[in-house]
Amino acid sequence: KAAALAKTFGSAVTALYVIDPYPFTGVGADFAYGQAQYLSAATAEANTALDAAKAAVTQAGVANVNTMVGEGHAIHDGIQRAVESTGADLIVMGSHGRRGLEKLVLGSVTQRVLGVAHVPVLVVRD
Repeated sequence: KAAALAKTFGSAVTALYVIDPYPFTGVGADFAYGQAQYLSAATAEANTALDAAKAAVTQAGVANVNTMVGEGHAIHDGIQRAVESTGADLIVMGSHGRRGLEKLVLGSVTQRVLGVAHVPVLVVRD
């Protein structure tokens, strides 16, 4: 959906992947080693996903595609910071459409983004 909108309006697309830079806490050398391994693996995963997103958007006919790895203890905070730093004027994101207990237990990144965003948010059901 983001690619179709960008192509129609001649807009740029920034694909974003947010990682938590400190997903766990600890002390000592084992923590530092585990942290370094985690960041390396998380960054590699992010770059793989972003490369695929960029290829898909480019293939859809959008020439101006950027990628960005954001950081945030909460994904919605990372998204909001990325919007502010890039000057984005629209957020396009998916929603898994979870219901009932699963939604309560897992929470909803999309719902949180809707609560903090200062720009329009287009939610696309996955």
